[in-house]
Amino acid sequence: MAKRYGSETVLPYNDQERKGTQIERMFDSIAGTYDQLNHTLSFGIDKWWRGRGIAYLRPFSPQTILDIATGTGDLAIAMAHHLKPERIVGADLSTGMMAIGKEKVARAGLEGKIVFEQQDCTALTYEDNSFDAVTAAFGVRNFEEIERGLSEMRRVLKPGGHLMILELSTPEHFPMRQLYRLYSDTVIPFIGQLFSKEKVAYHYLPTSIRVVPQGQVMVDLLRRVGFQDARARALTFGICSLYTGFKS
Repeated sequence: MAKRYGSETVLPYNDQERKGTQIERMFDSIAGTYDQLNHTLSFGIDKWWRGRGIAYLRPFSPQTILDIATGTGDLAIAMAHHLKPERIVGADLSTGMMAIGKEKVARAGLEGKIVFEQQDCTALTYEDNSFDAVTAAFGVRNFEEIERGLSEMRRVLKPGGHLMILELSTPEHFPMRQLYRLYSDTVIPFIGQLFSKEKVAYHYLPTSIRVVPQGQVMVDLLRRVGFQDARARALTFGICSLYTGFKS
């Protein structure tokens, strides 16, 4: 039986619906303001974090990439520009977020390079051994079953293919831990309410960050589902973590 992780039990709305159903509805509701809020709340550092993840993948020159929890496609678009793959599939539960992503892809002239598909990360419809790289940026904490989602990511990865995950995390050391807790508990919900009518989303966000597997716990989980050379790298004093591994 798969181990349960804290972020799986953090739900945006209620205890009656599946987490996946609630996540889809929540992100559909904030799709129009998500990009502006995301960049504002991270002071634009999220672009640098994506750059670090892309730098990890660059030596492997992946030609087919699956971007899980692609949202509005920021990582997929950046990978298309910097890695020059043949094809990127952006997969997400939220059609609202992907609709924004499709507009961004069209403006960037990348329609032939990036496609969007609605997928449940715990039950991907792709064949085994389909992609050279699988990525996820700031979405693992939203997985309904993290271990199952990571197992699916490994399943669709080709032998020798690489995993790259970026996820928000909680700094471990003083004073960043205390400052980040204050920021996440007060500033994020306040700014979120200014930008969006969906108040729930920006209370859910800091709570889910605090209890998502991180650091060695995430590394152990990646190893448990079969990834080789699983590693964690703390970025920006531990506010974000970069997790990597490959399929043997």
